Amino acid sequence: MHKTPQFKLGDLILVSTLKYKNIKGPKKWKDYFEGEFIIEALHGKNAVKVELTGELENKHPTFPVSLQKNYTQIDKESFPLINETPLELPPLDQSE
Repeated sequence: MHKTPQFKLGDLILVSTLKYKNIKGPKKWKDYFEGEFIIEALHGKNAVKVELTGELENKHPTFPVSLQKNYTQIDKESFPLINETPLELPPLDQSE
């Protein structure tokens, strides 16, 4: 039996990009989860509504809990070499 995730209003979560095929760049360079997003509303135990930003801003804001996970902040003292700047992809050359 699966453990039901417990989310609360205002929690930070990550949203799976598994179902989105039209996010920029090659599929193998994409992150499996995008975020951090703030929970705006709970729809029972199975779905939450989040405040979307960035590339997901035009998507429907309600997601099932199976496509979410809790966001945990990185301890910069333990991992000083982690760079949080987003990867910039070069434009694809369509002439080939």
